[in-house]
Amino acid sequence: QVQLVESGGGLVQPGGSLTISCAASGSIRNTYATWYRQRPGNQRELVATISRDGREAVVASMQGRFTISKDHTSNTVFLQMARLKPEDSAVYYCEVDGEWGQGISVTVSS
Repeated sequence: QVQLVESGGGLVQPGGSLTISCAASGSIRNTYATWYRQRPGNQRELVATISRDGREAVVASMQGRFTISKDHTSNTVFLQMARLKPEDSAVYYCEVDGEWGQGISVTVSS
């Protein structure tokens, strides 16, 4: 059972960039990984996923701004976020093969 720890969240200004990380306690080489987010007052929603062989898929509304990647050496999944908007403020969660991290808060505000 892999354990996941997200990091890198915080406060960023509109238009800024932020990369959040999800460190796994075990190998992620043969797993898919997904980032979700939950905005205040909303249900959890899909953000991006990366397959076992590294194919990425980002929700249409975030394409061109968000990028998902993973590093097998460090067993870490990343979400690079650019041109952030206040509506991107949320708690972001990573999920790897059914296991969930605790979530990391991202606030976009001036």
